[in-house]
Amino acid sequence: MRDYKKLDVWKKSHEMYLHVKKNIAVKFPKEEKYEMVSQLNRAALSVPLNIVEGCGRYTDKDFAHFLDNSLGSVNETDYCCYAAFELGYITSSEYEIINRMVNEVRAMLISFLKFLRIGNPKP
Repeated sequence: MRDYKKLDVWKKSHEMYLHVKKNIAVKFPKEEKYEMVSQLNRAALSVPLNIVEGCGRYTDKDFAHFLDNSLGSVNETDYCCYAAFELGYITSSEYEIINRMVNEVRAMLISFLKFLRIGNPKP
């Protein structure tokens, strides 16, 4: 069993979730509260939650399944933020910041998945 708090990918995804919650979701108009805001918050929260859940699994295959779920959620977060930008809810600079965070988390998840699936050779 892994300690999720020691994983850089969890730290970055947690940071991304907090940024979405504190800086992006609050910019949406009230009429989006139960649609896009809710979906965005759930997607962003799902990224670190799936990493945490996967850490409790005993095999790399099971862990990878939860990282796959995190990857799907980071993609969903990405689209919600892009849509928010296109709809004028957030500025270009706000979108650039969250987009960088999303891309970093996505790249880290993909690298970790490759590592788990190829196997980690023992010295």
